[in-house]
Amino acid sequence: MTKIASSFLAGFLIALGVGCSTVSRADAEKMTVLSYNIHHGAGTDGKLDLERIARIIRDQKPDVVALQEVDVKTARSADVDEAAELARLTGMNAVFGKAMDYSGGEYGQAILSRWPIKEHSVHQLPQRAGREPRILLMATVANPNGNVVFATTHLDHEIEELRVEQARAINGILIKDNGKVPVVLAGDFNAVPESETMQRLFTLWVDTAGDAAAPTIPARNPRRRIDYILVASRENEVWKTLRTEVLNEPIASDHRPVKVELELLRK
Repeated sequence: MTKIASSFLAGFLIALGVGCSTVSRADAEKMTVLSYNIHHGAGTDGKLDLERIARIIRDQKPDVVALQEVDVKTARSADVDEAAELARLTGMNAVFGKAMDYSGGEYGQAILSRWPIKEHSVHQLPQRAGREPRILLMATVANPNGNVVFATTHLDHEIEELRVEQARAINGILIKDNGKVPVVLAGDFNAVPESETMQRLFTLWVDTAGDAAAPTIPARNPRRRIDYILVASRENEVWKTLRTEVLNEPIASDHRPVKVELELLRK
């Protein structure tokens, strides 16, 4: 068995709750996470409809949401601050991270949380000349049992070598600097599970979908999986996936949203 495979197996066993008998289930924290590339609210029917996106989010009752391809006051999205509007429509807290200026406004990613957001930061990821800038948006959310770092990213959509560099940078930011805080990473990685990008990530992260993984694009007839919800694999935490699914939403965006219900046991 290769080092990558053995590390992934160990992480997967952690996700299933193997070896957690020393932790009381009374101490378990439950968390519902949603990740959604919303294509700036434009659906496969050509309609720009943020209420439709908000309805999907509300129906799933998530605790935290990772959003990619979010416009803030761009001409193509009718000068709407989409992060603020989705916060209003869902009743959640929101932070926005700008990846770049676009169409008279800004374009990037957002995080929604039903819990208070204590702080957030935007980290530029490695890029090359002529490529769309990519970022990591991270926030510290205060759930009732303690802080959790929740982060979202959207990696380069064409160059595998660049995605690997971006993944390496994310590991440096999230894994090394947050050793005592649980970390969840969600987003559009533009990489299939067998890619070098994801295999490198799987050495430090657990894929919460496990055997229930399903394709996420194109939305009308998904054939590839590039959207993920990952948790950092650490000895002082046990993550268990209670339920996961790719939602049957073929119209609202060009991606389907990914949902996972997690349980965290802190040792």
